[in-house]
Amino acid sequence: MVSRSVNNPGQALSNAPIQNIALVGFMAVGKSAVGRNLARKLHRRFVDIDALIEKAEGRKVREIFAQKGEAYFRTLEKQKLVEVLAESGQVIATGGGIVMDEDNLNLLRQNTLLIGLTASADVLVHRAGKNSKRPLLKGGDVRERVEELLQKRQSRYAEAHMTLDTSGFAIEQVVEKIVQIIQSTNENYAKLDR
Repeated sequence: MVSRSVNNPGQALSNAPIQNIALVGFMAVGKSAVGRNLARKLHRRFVDIDALIEKAEGRKVREIFAQKGEAYFRTLEKQKLVEVLAESGQVIATGGGIVMDEDNLNLLRQNTLLIGLTASADVLVHRAGKNSKRPLLKGGDVRERVEELLQKRQSRYAEAHMTLDTSGFAIEQVVEKIVQIIQSTNENYAKLDR
């Protein structure tokens, strides 16, 4: 279930308390559900980047994509990420494509314990649904789109400090594994509020 990234695996895993935890991964992998539950368990604030964008824009992500395009959305996403990372004590759920911007990925790696959530293409297609309303899965076969996007993004997700495969695991099990990882990699974490 857990693998560590080979790309600078010690970064953000020092003996200093973890200030922010961020979850990256493909759409429908469980970032928001896991993040919300993890934040509750750790008594931290939960922040969902997509939800912040929707609130600021007054419309759903799919509507932003349809009306303004992906480039416009990615600009908003970058701005919100910078705002969110100015705070600490958070569990942050990111959008699936946030890591495709090198600046975003570097910000996340430098300012959070970055955890990549993964799942098999079969699991992602099942979770997203055949008639997905997700803007990047529109047009064509959902499975083909998932596989195509996964191939483009996998190397970026793998740059997280650690990755967890969520296939076949309940949200609570994934949360428990993350808590165990945090406790075992950061002794000081156990002293934080619970």
